[in-house]
Amino acid sequence: MKSIEPTIKANDAPPPRAAERILQVARDLFYRQGIRAIGVDEIVRRAGVTKPSLYRSFPSKDELAASYLRHYDLEFWERFDEAVNAHPGDPRAQIVAFLTRVGKRTQRPDYRGCGMTNAAVEYPEHGHPARVVSEANKQELRRRLRAMAAAMGAGDAETLGDGLLLLIEGAYISGQLFGAGGPAQSVARNADFLIEASLKK
Repeated sequence: MKSIEPTIKANDAPPPRAAERILQVARDLFYRQGIRAIGVDEIVRRAGVTKPSLYRSFPSKDELAASYLRHYDLEFWERFDEAVNAHPGDPRAQIVAFLTRVGKRTQRPDYRGCGMTNAAVEYPEHGHPARVVSEANKQELRRRLRAMAAAMGAGDAETLGDGLLLLIEGAYISGQLFGAGGPAQSVARNADFLIEASLKK
């Protein structure tokens, strides 16, 4: 599975090595076991640092979780943009290419779905730093999918964009439930069926 985090925001200074280790360990544990399930003691033990080192770089566990998700967000859009750039001017092919890769990832034994979706489920309170990052990611994905649906000439671009988003979220969840051979493997094909039906209207 491709590394899902950490990249540093372009306008940030590179963090010290201790912060990099902390973030790498947190990323791994948060994605595989859940953010709430992992305590700061476990993170510092595995990173080989002290608790004061963690709090010098991340004022709280909530901020560490938000940092993990900000890096996740950057890599998510890198993958999305790779699919877009591979098919310039063809939003239908862009979406199918992106979802083909999503479908393949869902078949891996270590697949744990989308870190953004998982964090939103873990943190129902809307002001929580982790949820704020997750909501922004999903809102932007919805905006882009609706814009791509409009560029395809869909009569009801908003409904098509939302339908594609629902397929994507369904793939994230069903990939965890069914694993290899599950319905998420056909998410790209189902998206193409939905697009075709929408364009015929």
